[in-house]
Formats: sequence, structure tokens, C-alpha cells
Amino acid sequence: MRTTTITETIHTYFSLTKPNVWWLLVFVGLAGYLAGLRGSANSVTLLASILALVCGSAGAESVANYLERDIDAVMERTRRRPLPRGLIQPPEKALVFGLALIAASLVISASLLNLTALLAMLLGILDYVLVYVVLTKRRTAWNIVLGSPAGAAPVLVGYASASGFIDISALILGLLVVFWIPSHVWSLALKYREDYMRAGIPMLPTVVPERVAVRCIAGTVILLVSFSILLPVLDGRFLKGPYLATAVIMGTALLALSLKVLRRPSQRNAWTLFKFTSPYLAILFLVVMIESVLELLYAQ
Repeated sequence: MRTTTITETIHTYFSLTKPNVWWLLVFVGLAGYLAGLRGSANSVTLLASILALVCGSAGAESVANYLERDIDAVMERTRRRPLPRGLIQPPEKALVFGLALIAASLVISASLLNLTALLAMLLGILDYVLVYVVLTKRRTAWNIVLGSPAGAAPVLVGYASASGFIDISALILGLLVVFWIPSHVWSLALKYREDYMRAGIPMLPTVVPERVAVRCIAGTVILLVSFSILLPVLDGRFLKGPYLATAVIMGTALLALSLKVLRRPSQRNAWTLFKFTSPYLAILFLVVMIESVLELLYAQ
């Protein structure tokens, strides 16, 4: 039997965390931190919030991979993940690894951040792992709606780490992620509809007519773009710089792609929309970072 090298083991466990998912969560969390600053950044708090977000997000995804290893094995899109391939034996090692990362994130939040950030981290992990993965993903088409608040948690953790509180700006930034998740996941589910049906996952596009699913996607995109425009109305920091122009331009492109799916539903159009959603959110929150830093520099 071939012996697995340390490098291969590290790569396997890193893949288990789904880095293609958590990098964006950590990114919006960093944007939340910069938006929450009301003075100079504290390097210890900044690094602690990033580390807590990495551990919390990676740990939650690892636990989810363990809990979903049976359905991942039958889906074409996920069957190459470490657990379906049998790369981690016994699979319970993945669960222990994920729980250890979650514990680390909570310890860091409790010791180096503050109570508000700790509660946001804890609620985000519970919503994703317990509400979404355990209780709703296999049972109801409302799974994404009920699990999407977990996406707001990194923003709230970052914001609270910097400011010590959560205000209307933090909530709006969090809601951008909440409304982004359904359009991101449901457009993917349109592309892989048969895959989800094979696994018995009642993702919205698998349980309602296609015309209903694309209307729901378009509806969430409209909410997402509307709240992205609402942010500068409620927080003047984002009214006088590049944020508003970016929100309008990127929002218009996102609306156009969603309307294209609405008018001509197809796997190709759904995939195009899905591929655009991640850059959309990343660019929007990148501009949030830039505006927040510029505001701090102007204030000095």
C-alpha cells in the first residue's frame, strides 16, 4: 500500500475546507472590519479577526463535508471531494478536524475580539451547520433562505471586531451577502438540476417549475442590487466615491444576466450568471474596503 506524504495530507485537508468558498467569506469579513473602523486599525485585532474567520469558515465547511459525504458521492459536481474519494480514513477524522477549527475560531473570538463578534461567529456557524446542513438542506426548498444568514456572519464579525457594535451599515453589508447567496446557489442548481435531483436535495430549481425558479432568482437579484444602492443612502461614506458607481455598473450587469435567464432559461445562461456572481460580490466589497480606508485617511 502506498504511503501518503505529509504534503499530500496537508493538501487533502486543505481541500476538505473548501477554500474556494471560505476565501470569499473571509474577504467580506475583512471588508466588514475596515467599514467598522472609527480610527486607526489595531493590528492584533485585525489579524485575530482574519484568523477567527478562516478557522470558523474552514471548520464549518469541513464539518459540512463530513455530514454530506453520502450525497457528495452521488453528485457529479462533488464526487471528487476528499471524503467521497476515501482520502481521509476513517471519515471521522474530518469531523474532528472541522470541530477543532471551529473551537479555535470561538476561542480566538472570545479572547482577542469581543462579545458581539463572538456571538456573530457562533450564530453564523450554528445557522450554517445546524440549520442549513443538518435540518433543512435535505428537507425543504427553503434551505438556502434559512441558511443564507450564515453568509452575513463574517461581515458582522469583522465589523464588530473593529467597532464593538453592529449598526445599520453593518446590517446592510450583511444583507448584501444574504441576498447574494440565493442567486449564486440557485443559478448553480439550475445548471446542475439533475445532479441535485439524483442526490435527493430539494434545491428550489428541482422542486418548482423552471419559470418559477428563474423568477425567484431575478427577485433576489433585484433585492441585492436595491440594497447595494441603499447603503450609500444610509451611510454617507459610500456616497461620494467609487462605491456608488461600482454598485450601479455591476448591479446593472447582474440584473441583465438575471433577466437573460428569466427570458431564456438554459443551463448556459444559468452558468454565466453563476460565474458572474462571485466577482460581483468580491468587487463590490473591494470597493467597500477602498472607500472605508479613504474615509479614514481623509479624517486624519
